[in-house]
Amino acid sequence: MKKVISISVIMFLSTLMYGQKPRARDLGVPFEGTTGQFNAITDVQGVEVGHSTIISGSGKNIVGKGPVRTGVTAIFPRGKKFSPVYANWYSLNGNGEMTGTTWVTESGFLETPIMITNTNSVGVVRDAVLKWYVDTDWYQGEDWWYTYPVVAETYDGFLNDIYGFHVKEKNALEAINNASSGKVEEGNVGGGTGMRCLGFKGGIGTSSRVVNVEESTYTVGVVVQANFGAKRNLTIAGVPVGRELKDTLNPVYNAPPQSRMQEGDGSIIVIVATDAPLLPHQLKRIAQRVPLGIGIVGGRGSNGSGDIFLAFSTANENAFNRDKTTTVETIPNDLIMPLFEATVQSVEEAIINAMVAAETMEGINGNKVYALPHDLLIDVLKKYNRIE
Repeated sequence: MKKVISISVIMFLSTLMYGQKPRARDLGVPFEGTTGQFNAITDVQGVEVGHSTIISGSGKNIVGKGPVRTGVTAIFPRGKKFSPVYANWYSLNGNGEMTGTTWVTESGFLETPIMITNTNSVGVVRDAVLKWYVDTDWYQGEDWWYTYPVVAETYDGFLNDIYGFHVKEKNALEAINNASSGKVEEGNVGGGTGMRCLGFKGGIGTSSRVVNVEESTYTVGVVVQANFGAKRNLTIAGVPVGRELKDTLNPVYNAPPQSRMQEGDGSIIVIVATDAPLLPHQLKRIAQRVPLGIGIVGGRGSNGSGDIFLAFSTANENAFNRDKTTTVETIPNDLIMPLFEATVQSVEEAIINAMVAAETMEGINGNKVYALPHDLLIDVLKKYNRIE
């Protein structure tokens, strides 16, 4: 009883003090590195995040009617204004989608917000963003003859009526309109609503790190939509939590959708933001370090997984200019290592934050994915002397 009460108190105080669900550090999970104020991607000044969450219905799946467990997440690098940022991307395993990335690589710039949703809703979200550009004069009166919205996805069809196409234009607009700085809601929200991760409920998670590079201080922030991995590989603070809990709260398959998915299949989208002055080729290097953080918690880049990552820098605000030569700053490659470490650490913690915040969810046909049990997690970490 004492443990139950202590966990409840932790959850209550976290909600009361921070206006959000408990996070991994609230449970005592140890991590390396120094976080920003919110321990979120929004610690990078200018970054805004918003969600639209769609939950309705229960019981047998009727295509087109539900149950519905899905949503949309929006990320703006410099708020809701046209202000391209240097960016680049990387794919660990390409069984997934992130639109617009060929032009990001070719041009070196991200010119749009980043949207994340479910696998079958990429098209409608992309179209909604295009319409939003028109309605809000995104290009500030300029006759822009091309635009490539960046929209990424992970698969939520175990819990969601994914072939019912429940994400609509209004949901993409809601995520956009809800985008703000400050605290970021985690767990069963936005694009992460119906996701599962490493044997338990997954979803949206975030984290940040503050590092020093010579005389300057920089922030690295991460958002993940975590929907990947096999339970047997779940590792937290170096502890084989998945193996310790292998017989605990396994997903309930009442009527799984027709699928060739294997254990470990799924996807993870990771967005990395930094205010460090990095050029596109350096941001590619940042994105290539994301898998190291995923591997720490148990990701293996499964054949059926879409592991796609994008990194951008909010520095060099005047770098984008179609008519004039510009001058930019950059960190030498020999000094970039602290930013690599910050990326790995933030990705690791963001994934665990997503799992800690996520709540047990029942979806189509009574299929159920259980939340990572906080009390049992603490017991396992104590067993391995990772916390007192």
